[in-house]
Amino acid sequence: MGKQITFNVKGMSCQMCVKHVTKALQEVDGVTEVVVSLDENNAKLVYDPSVTGLPQFKAAVADAGYEVVN
Repeated sequence: MGKQITFNVKGMSCQMCVKHVTKALQEVDGVTEVVVSLDENNAKLVYDPSVTGLPQFKAAVADAGYEVVN
């Protein structure tokens, strides 16, 4: 496993189920950990760049309906 990077993701809402959000983001290539906080309206992703390139990672997160922010 390569170097891991932690990103914040926005796009959560009170109506969303934490389990659904976690599952959607865990399916993104390179994601090794997902922690969702509905209180803060975000999730934290741990990403391994040796699995997929950063542009592809961000595009996959966007396809899941979320946005990588830092």
